[in-house]
Amino acid sequence: MLVLGIESSCDETGVALVQARATGVPVLLADALHSQIAMHQAYGGVVPELASRDHIRRVLPLTESVLAQAQVDLRAVDVVAFTRGPGLAGALLVGAGVACALGAALDKPVLGVHHLEGHLLSPFLGSDPPEFPFVALLVSGGHTQLMRVEGVGRYELLGETIDDAAGEAFDKSAKLMGLGYPGGPALARLAEQGDPAAFKLPRPLLHSGDLDFSFAGLKTAVLTQAKKLGADLEARKADLAASAQAAIVEVLVKKAMAALDHAGLQRLVVAGGVGANRSLRAQLGAAAGKRNVRVHYPELQLCTDNGAMIAMAAAMRLASGFATASRSYAFDVRPRWPLAEI
Repeated sequence: MLVLGIESSCDETGVALVQARATGVPVLLADALHSQIAMHQAYGGVVPELASRDHIRRVLPLTESVLAQAQVDLRAVDVVAFTRGPGLAGALLVGAGVACALGAALDKPVLGVHHLEGHLLSPFLGSDPPEFPFVALLVSGGHTQLMRVEGVGRYELLGETIDDAAGEAFDKSAKLMGLGYPGGPALARLAEQGDPAAFKLPRPLLHSGDLDFSFAGLKTAVLTQAKKLGADLEARKADLAASAQAAIVEVLVKKAMAALDHAGLQRLVVAGGVGANRSLRAQLGAAAGKRNVRVHYPELQLCTDNGAMIAMAAAMRLASGFATASRSYAFDVRPRWPLAEI
Protein backbone atom coordinates (compact mmCIF):
# COMPACT_ATOMS: atom_id res chain seq x y z
CA MET A 1 0.00 0.00 0.00
CA LEU A 2 1.36 3.40 -1.03
CA VAL A 3 0.48 6.32 1.25
CA LEU A 4 1.02 9.93 0.16
CA GLY A 5 1.30 12.30 3.13
CA ILE A 6 0.82 16.09 3.11
CA GLU A 7 1.85 18.34 6.02
CA SER A 8 0.83 22.01 6.12
CA SER A 9 0.11 22.82 9.76
CA CYS A 10 2.35 25.87 10.13
CA ASP A 11 5.37 27.17 8.23
CA GLU A 12 6.67 24.07 6.44
CA THR A 13 5.08 22.40 3.45
CA GLY A 14 5.95 18.71 3.43
CA VAL A 15 5.02 15.86 1.10
CA ALA A 16 6.20 12.25 1.30
CA LEU A 17 5.43 8.78 0.00
CA VAL A 18 5.72 5.63 2.12
CA GLN A 19 5.26 1.98 1.30
CA ALA A 20 3.28 0.13 3.95
CA ARG A 21 4.30 -3.48 4.61
CA ALA A 22 2.38 -6.45 5.98
CA THR A 23 4.98 -6.80 8.73
CA GLY A 24 7.38 -4.22 10.13
CA VAL A 25 7.30 -0.46 9.83
CA PRO A 26 6.53 1.30 6.52
CA VAL A 27 9.40 2.30 4.24
CA LEU A 28 9.97 5.92 3.24
CA LEU A 29 10.29 6.07 -0.55
CA ALA A 30 10.67 9.82 -1.05
CA ASP A 31 10.01 13.13 0.66
CA ALA A 32 10.28 16.84 -0.07
CA LEU A 33 10.04 19.87 2.20
CA HIS A 34 9.84 23.62 1.80
CA SER A 35 10.50 25.87 4.80
CA GLN A 36 9.01 29.37 4.97
CA ILE A 37 11.62 30.68 7.42
CA ALA A 38 13.13 33.18 4.98
CA MET A 39 9.69 34.62 4.19
CA HIS A 40 8.66 35.07 7.83
CA GLN A 41 11.99 36.48 9.07
CA ALA A 42 11.06 39.97 7.93
CA TYR A 43 8.10 39.90 10.34
CA GLY A 44 9.82 38.30 13.33
CA GLY A 45 7.43 35.34 13.37
CA VAL A 46 4.90 33.33 11.38
CA VAL A 47 2.24 35.37 9.58
CA PRO A 48 -0.69 32.93 9.19
CA GLU A 49 -2.13 34.41 5.97
CA LEU A 50 1.27 34.40 4.26
CA ALA A 51 1.86 30.85 5.44
CA SER A 52 -1.43 29.67 3.92
CA ARG A 53 -0.75 31.32 0.58
CA ASP A 54 2.74 29.86 0.38
CA HIS A 55 1.40 26.34 1.07
CA ILE A 56 -0.90 26.78 -1.95
CA ARG A 57 2.10 27.60 -4.14
CA ARG A 58 4.30 24.76 -2.90
CA VAL A 59 2.20 21.68 -2.28
CA LEU A 60 1.62 20.47 -5.85
CA PRO A 61 5.21 21.02 -7.07
CA LEU A 62 6.44 19.17 -3.98
CA THR A 63 4.01 16.33 -4.70
CA GLU A 64 5.32 16.08 -8.26
CA SER A 65 8.89 16.05 -6.93
CA VAL A 66 8.15 13.22 -4.50
CA LEU A 67 6.48 11.09 -7.15
CA ALA A 68 9.38 11.68 -9.52
CA GLN A 69 11.93 10.72 -6.83
CA ALA A 70 10.04 7.50 -6.07
CA GLN A 71 9.35 6.84 -9.78
CA VAL A 72 5.70 6.28 -8.92
CA ASP A 73 2.69 7.34 -10.95
CA LEU A 74 0.13 9.37 -9.01
CA ARG A 75 -2.57 6.84 -9.93
CA ALA A 76 -0.64 4.14 -8.05
CA VAL A 77 -1.15 5.92 -4.71
CA ASP A 78 -3.57 3.98 -2.51
CA VAL A 79 -4.29 6.50 0.28
CA VAL A 80 -3.82 10.26 0.56
CA ALA A 81 -3.13 11.41 4.14
CA PHE A 82 -3.03 14.96 5.44
CA THR A 83 -2.54 16.84 8.68
CA ARG A 84 -5.97 17.56 10.11
CA GLY A 85 -4.68 19.38 13.19
CA PRO A 86 -3.54 20.93 15.41
CA GLY A 87 -2.06 23.97 13.70
CA LEU A 88 -2.99 27.20 11.92
CA ALA A 89 -6.52 26.89 10.55
CA GLY A 90 -5.82 28.42 7.14
CA ALA A 91 -2.63 26.43 6.67
CA LEU A 92 -4.34 23.17 7.62
CA LEU A 93 -7.15 23.87 5.15
CA VAL A 94 -4.68 24.01 2.27
CA GLY A 95 -3.31 20.52 2.92
CA ALA A 96 -6.74 19.08 3.68
CA GLY A 97 -8.25 20.61 0.54
CA VAL A 98 -5.49 19.40 -1.76
CA ALA A 99 -5.50 15.90 -0.24
CA CYS A 100 -9.26 15.51 -0.57
CA ALA A 101 -9.22 16.91 -4.11
CA LEU A 102 -6.53 14.39 -5.09
CA GLY A 103 -8.49 11.60 -3.42
CA ALA A 104 -11.68 12.54 -5.26
CA ALA A 105 -9.91 12.86 -8.60
CA LEU A 106 -8.19 9.49 -8.19
CA ASP A 107 -11.14 7.77 -6.48
CA LYS A 108 -8.79 6.91 -3.61
CA PRO A 109 -9.55 7.13 0.14
CA VAL A 110 -8.18 9.91 2.35
CA LEU A 111 -7.20 10.05 6.02
CA GLY A 112 -6.72 13.02 8.36
CA VAL A 113 -3.76 12.60 10.74
CA HIS A 114 -2.96 14.21 14.08
CA HIS A 115 0.17 16.35 13.77
CA LEU A 116 1.56 15.28 17.16
CA GLU A 117 0.99 11.61 16.41
CA GLY A 118 3.14 12.18 13.35
CA HIS A 119 5.94 13.49 15.56
CA LEU A 120 5.36 10.72 18.07
CA LEU A 121 5.84 8.00 15.44
CA SER A 122 8.57 9.76 13.42
CA PRO A 123 11.44 7.86 15.13
CA PHE A 124 10.16 4.72 13.39
CA LEU A 125 11.55 6.27 10.20
CA GLY A 126 15.06 6.34 11.66
CA SER A 127 17.95 3.91 11.64
CA ASP A 128 17.21 2.91 15.26
CA PRO A 129 13.41 2.52 15.46
CA PRO A 130 11.95 1.97 18.94
CA GLU A 131 9.78 -0.88 20.15
CA PHE A 132 6.53 -0.54 22.07
CA PRO A 133 5.94 0.29 24.88
CA PHE A 134 7.88 3.49 25.57
CA VAL A 135 7.64 6.92 27.15
CA ALA A 136 7.53 9.76 24.64
CA LEU A 137 8.76 13.29 25.26
CA LEU A 138 6.99 15.47 22.70
CA VAL A 139 8.65 18.86 22.36
CA SER A 140 7.11 20.40 19.26
CA GLY A 141 6.32 24.09 18.84
CA GLY A 142 3.64 24.99 21.35
CA HIS A 143 3.48 21.47 22.83
CA THR A 144 5.48 19.84 25.60
CA GLN A 145 4.03 16.52 26.73
CA LEU A 146 5.04 13.23 28.26
CA MET A 147 3.09 10.22 27.03
CA ARG A 148 3.08 6.52 27.81
CA VAL A 149 2.81 4.75 24.44
CA GLU A 150 1.63 1.14 24.44
CA GLY A 151 1.17 0.97 20.67
CA VAL A 152 -0.24 2.88 17.72
CA GLY A 153 -3.31 4.77 18.92
CA ARG A 154 -2.77 3.72 22.55
CA TYR A 155 -1.53 6.81 24.36
CA GLU A 156 -1.73 7.87 27.99
CA LEU A 157 -0.95 11.47 28.90
CA LEU A 158 1.46 11.58 31.85
CA GLY A 159 2.17 15.30 31.96
CA GLU A 160 2.05 18.45 29.85
CA THR A 161 2.80 22.14 29.94
CA ILE A 162 0.38 24.34 31.85
CA ASP A 163 1.50 27.52 30.05
CA ASP A 164 4.45 28.09 27.72
CA ALA A 165 5.97 25.03 26.07
CA ALA A 166 9.71 24.41 25.86
CA GLY A 167 9.83 25.55 22.24
CA GLU A 168 8.04 28.77 23.17
CA ALA A 169 10.50 29.33 26.02
CA PHE A 170 13.38 29.06 23.54
CA ASP A 171 11.70 31.34 21.00
CA LYS A 172 10.47 33.98 23.46
CA SER A 173 13.77 34.11 25.33
CA ALA A 174 15.57 34.55 22.01
CA LYS A 175 13.22 37.37 21.03
CA LEU A 176 13.85 39.14 24.35
CA MET A 177 17.56 38.98 23.56
CA GLY A 178 17.05 40.32 20.04
CA LEU A 179 18.13 37.13 18.31
CA GLY A 180 15.51 37.23 15.56
CA TYR A 181 13.43 34.46 14.00
CA PRO A 182 13.50 31.51 14.30
CA GLY A 183 14.61 32.15 17.84
CA GLY A 184 15.11 28.67 19.25
CA PRO A 185 17.91 27.53 16.91
CA ALA A 186 19.55 30.97 17.18
CA LEU A 187 19.56 30.79 20.98
CA ALA A 188 20.96 27.25 20.91
CA ARG A 189 23.80 28.30 18.61
CA LEU A 190 24.67 31.31 20.78
CA ALA A 191 24.47 29.19 23.94
CA GLU A 192 27.41 27.11 22.73
CA GLN A 193 29.63 30.16 23.30
CA GLY A 194 28.32 30.94 26.80
CA ASP A 195 28.52 29.76 30.40
CA PRO A 196 25.37 27.83 31.41
CA ALA A 197 26.02 28.63 35.07
CA ALA A 198 26.49 32.37 34.54
CA PHE A 199 22.98 33.29 35.69
CA LYS A 200 20.77 31.53 38.21
CA LEU A 201 17.47 31.10 36.39
CA PRO A 202 14.41 29.22 37.73
CA ARG A 203 13.57 25.60 36.90
CA PRO A 204 9.75 25.81 37.07
CA LEU A 205 7.94 22.76 38.53
CA LEU A 206 11.21 20.84 38.74
CA HIS A 207 10.30 19.55 42.20
CA SER A 208 6.51 19.64 41.84
CA GLY A 209 6.11 15.91 42.33
CA ASP A 210 4.16 15.57 39.08
CA LEU A 211 5.09 15.38 35.41
CA ASP A 212 3.71 18.74 34.28
CA PHE A 213 5.79 21.58 32.85
CA SER A 214 5.73 25.37 33.10
CA PHE A 215 8.11 27.70 31.27
CA ALA A 216 6.35 31.07 31.44
CA GLY A 217 8.23 32.02 34.62
CA LEU A 218 11.54 31.26 32.96
CA LYS A 219 10.75 33.68 30.14
CA THR A 220 9.97 36.38 32.72
CA ALA A 221 13.24 35.65 34.53
CA VAL A 222 15.18 36.04 31.27
CA LEU A 223 13.47 39.40 30.68
CA THR A 224 14.29 40.55 34.21
CA GLN A 225 17.93 39.53 33.85
CA ALA A 226 18.21 41.25 30.46
CA LYS A 227 16.90 44.49 31.98
CA LYS A 228 19.38 44.22 34.86
CA LEU A 229 22.24 43.84 32.44
CA GLY A 230 21.20 46.93 30.49
CA ALA A 231 24.08 48.11 28.33
CA ASP A 232 26.07 45.01 29.29
CA LEU A 233 23.53 42.68 27.67
CA GLU A 234 25.36 42.48 24.37
CA ALA A 235 28.57 41.35 26.04
CA ARG A 236 26.75 38.81 28.23
CA LYS A 237 24.20 37.60 25.69
CA ALA A 238 25.87 34.23 25.13
CA ASP A 239 25.95 33.57 28.88
CA LEU A 240 22.28 34.46 29.22
CA ALA A 241 21.40 32.21 26.26
CA ALA A 242 23.40 29.34 27.75
CA SER A 243 21.76 29.81 31.16
CA ALA A 244 18.27 29.86 29.65
CA GLN A 245 18.96 26.73 27.61
CA ALA A 246 20.42 24.97 30.66
CA ALA A 247 17.25 25.67 32.66
CA ILE A 248 14.96 24.35 29.92
CA VAL A 249 17.05 21.25 29.29
CA GLU A 250 17.40 20.37 32.97
CA VAL A 251 13.64 20.40 33.43
CA LEU A 252 13.03 18.31 30.32
CA VAL A 253 15.66 15.73 31.28
CA LYS A 254 14.59 15.32 34.89
CA LYS A 255 10.90 15.14 34.06
CA ALA A 256 11.58 12.59 31.31
CA MET A 257 13.55 10.40 33.71
CA ALA A 258 10.78 10.74 36.30
CA ALA A 259 8.23 9.68 33.68
CA LEU A 260 10.23 6.53 32.95
CA ASP A 261 10.29 5.72 36.65
CA HIS A 262 6.54 6.36 36.91
CA ALA A 263 5.79 4.17 33.89
CA GLY A 264 8.26 1.45 34.85
CA LEU A 265 9.84 1.54 31.37
CA GLN A 266 13.40 1.67 30.05
CA ARG A 267 12.75 3.19 26.61
CA LEU A 268 12.35 6.89 25.79
CA VAL A 269 11.36 8.46 22.46
CA VAL A 270 12.07 12.15 21.91
CA ALA A 271 10.23 13.84 19.06
CA GLY A 272 9.55 17.35 17.79
CA GLY A 273 11.68 20.33 16.84
CA VAL A 274 13.33 20.80 20.23
CA GLY A 275 14.45 17.17 19.98
CA ALA A 276 17.16 18.40 17.59
CA ASN A 277 18.77 20.49 20.36
CA ARG A 278 22.32 19.21 20.91
CA SER A 279 22.43 20.06 24.61
CA LEU A 280 19.18 18.19 25.22
CA ARG A 281 20.47 15.13 23.33
CA ALA A 282 23.74 15.16 25.23
CA GLN A 283 22.18 15.48 28.66
CA LEU A 284 19.46 12.93 27.95
CA GLY A 285 22.14 10.56 26.73
CA ALA A 286 24.16 11.05 29.91
CA ALA A 287 21.12 10.56 32.17
CA ALA A 288 19.94 7.55 30.20
CA GLY A 289 23.38 5.95 30.33
CA LYS A 290 23.29 5.96 34.13
CA ARG A 291 19.92 4.17 34.11
CA ASN A 292 20.43 1.70 31.26
CA VAL A 293 17.69 3.51 29.33
CA ARG A 294 17.45 3.48 25.51
CA VAL A 295 16.71 6.85 23.90
CA HIS A 296 15.38 7.08 20.34
CA TYR A 297 15.21 10.18 18.15
CA PRO A 298 13.94 10.86 14.65
CA GLU A 299 16.61 11.66 12.09
CA LEU A 300 17.62 15.33 12.42
CA GLN A 301 15.94 16.29 9.16
CA LEU A 302 12.69 14.76 10.44
CA CYS A 303 12.61 16.66 13.75
CA THR A 304 10.92 19.59 12.05
CA ASP A 305 7.41 19.33 10.57
CA ASN A 306 7.46 17.09 7.47
CA GLY A 307 5.28 14.99 5.22
CA ALA A 308 7.13 11.76 6.02
CA MET A 309 5.81 11.65 9.57
CA ILE A 310 2.24 12.19 8.34
CA ALA A 311 2.46 9.43 5.74
CA MET A 312 4.13 7.13 8.32
CA ALA A 313 1.48 7.80 10.99
CA ALA A 314 -1.31 7.16 8.47
CA ALA A 315 0.25 3.90 7.29
CA MET A 316 0.79 2.67 10.85
CA ARG A 317 -2.74 3.59 11.95
CA LEU A 318 -4.23 1.82 8.95
CA ALA A 319 -2.09 -1.28 9.50
CA SER A 320 -3.00 -1.44 13.19
CA GLY A 321 -6.72 -1.06 12.56
CA PHE A 322 -6.98 2.17 14.54
CA ALA A 323 -8.14 4.13 11.50
CA THR A 324 -10.03 3.61 8.27
CA ALA A 325 -9.44 5.76 5.22
CA SER A 326 -12.60 7.23 3.72
CA ARG A 327 -13.93 8.15 0.30
CA SER A 328 -15.97 10.94 1.86
CA TYR A 329 -14.20 14.05 0.59
CA ALA A 330 -15.99 16.61 2.75
CA PHE A 331 -13.30 17.71 5.17
CA ASP A 332 -12.72 19.80 8.25
CA VAL A 333 -9.64 20.72 10.26
CA ARG A 334 -9.01 20.92 13.98
CA PRO A 335 -6.63 23.79 14.89
CA ARG A 336 -6.93 22.69 18.54
CA TRP A 337 -6.97 18.93 18.90
CA PRO A 338 -5.75 17.14 22.03
CA LEU A 339 -3.83 13.99 21.21
CA ALA A 340 -5.86 12.09 23.79
CA GLU A 341 -8.99 12.60 21.64
CA ILE A 342 -7.85 10.67 18.57
